[in-house]
Amino acid sequence: MAITYDAIVIGSGISGGWAAKELCEKGLKTLLLERGPDVKHLKDYPTATMHPWEFPHRNQLTKKFIEDNPVASKCYALKESSAHFFVKDNEHPYTQEKPFDWIRGYQVGGKSLLWARQTQRWSRFDFEGPARDGFAVDWPIRYDDIAPWYSHVEKFTGISGNKDGLETLPDGEFLPPWEMNCAEKSIAAAIQKNYQDRFPVIGRCAHLTQPQPIHFEQGRGKCQARTLCERGCPFGGYFSSNAATLPWAAKTGKLELLPNSVVQAVLYDETKQKASGVLVVDTITKEQREYKAAIIFVTAATLNTNLILLNSTSKRFPNGLGNDNGLLGTHIAFHNYRGQLTGTIPGMEADYYQGRRPCAVMMPNFRNVRKQEMDFQRGYMSFFSAYRPGFARGADGIGAEMAANVAEPGNWQVFMMMQGETIPKQSNRVQLDPIEKDAWGIPRLSISVDYDENDEKILADFLQQGQEMLEKAGVQSITTIDTKQAPGLDIHEMGGVRMGHDPADSLLNKWNQMHACKNVFVTDGACMTSTGTQNPSLTFMALTARAANYAVEELKKMNL
Repeated sequence: MAITYDAIVIGSGISGGWAAKELCEKGLKTLLLERGPDVKHLKDYPTATMHPWEFPHRNQLTKKFIEDNPVASKCYALKESSAHFFVKDNEHPYTQEKPFDWIRGYQVGGKSLLWARQTQRWSRFDFEGPARDGFAVDWPIRYDDIAPWYSHVEKFTGISGNKDGLETLPDGEFLPPWEMNCAEKSIAAAIQKNYQDRFPVIGRCAHLTQPQPIHFEQGRGKCQARTLCERGCPFGGYFSSNAATLPWAAKTGKLELLPNSVVQAVLYDETKQKASGVLVVDTITKEQREYKAAIIFVTAATLNTNLILLNSTSKRFPNGLGNDNGLLGTHIAFHNYRGQLTGTIPGMEADYYQGRRPCAVMMPNFRNVRKQEMDFQRGYMSFFSAYRPGFARGADGIGAEMAANVAEPGNWQVFMMMQGETIPKQSNRVQLDPIEKDAWGIPRLSISVDYDENDEKILADFLQQGQEMLEKAGVQSITTIDTKQAPGLDIHEMGGVRMGHDPADSLLNKWNQMHACKNVFVTDGACMTSTGTQNPSLTFMALTARAANYAVEELKKMNL
């Protein structure tokens, strides 16, 4: 007989962790399902304090590992010290109709252990963009609808940042900011001097620069600027489900966490005309089990959420749960990361910086902000960092001579990159592979996502403008780079179960509630109507907290 809960949450990453916290705090007996193994904060960070020389391969990936994992090994955060938190290519294969680098972390906490931790609010221009510019569908919410929920999650999460007063990048509830170094300040000043619409500011990130009582209550401490974050932080200095939301949910006594449990489908009750629960496969024994609940949050990360819903078929929904309009799995979008620039900065040989700052200088989008001005739609956010290489590698000499040379940092260098908005379109989609299944009998996901002409134009503009800005700042030996990387390596895939006003062209309403199945909510990246140019995770958190609050209120009214 199936066990019954008030709520079921699928996935324990950033969105799932927030769903569990909010639902448990509001008194709901909540089952949290995670397909991977358990990872307990502190206890299960085996490499967190290891030195490079303590690793068999000095924290480098071996040639064989790279050959065996051509997709996963492309990720910047995958090293010998963090490999245990990444999905290996041969363990969870998928079908690439077009090249797509799907980076995944299957364990309790998901990719919240591995994320880059950059957190910016969306502006009104991002929510208004699709309706104004005629792409995707109109967002059913605006900035004012989500602003209080941004504040709610920022206070708990701990976001460092400066109140910059920019309309394109709204201020939030910030801890003290990190600081630009001297070279970055010089570049930022030159950009602002030469351009009236460009505002470089220090990055905003989910790191505790000055923990508040709420963070101490979570058991978290100050960020030590180690930038070993992908190993799991023994200080709790950055936000993860493992360090923050899951322990908080657990202390309510309302949470049951079930790892090694892959959800095969959401079950639909034809008589009651709503979802009744989920069908789960034990990843170790391969035993099938059913669990029942009044409300279900599907937060398995964008593409897996699409997979679960596509596989949730019934007489009422033969093409996937809630998929009356045939749009489930379509309009997948992502962030365009292909553009990069490097250069050298003369002077300032006597200056250096302290620690390893976990954020870059960022510059909000300045293209097509208030009206359509370019020959492409939307725009891009820019990031840059200045640094002095050296100290450890490539020093000349032997013995004392080499030791002396290693102690001297190299000349200042700068790295700049783009984060471009992509336009959701129906041809960018995922579907169930009609033939191949995984080890648990679930169809593999087949992915067909690619760049288009708009993306190429945005890339070209970023490279041209980036070079111009760096030249005006006195940067020398500038190199422009098109990485030509496949979609997916940005790890910002979004869409497939988008929000909207009309059930005819969207799957979710303004509360992240399925139009056609009212007790199912989707609040991870799959719900996104468009991508904006900001990092998306903070918006996922705010949407999740907002939807959970609504779901509980509706449950009290017996509307679900």
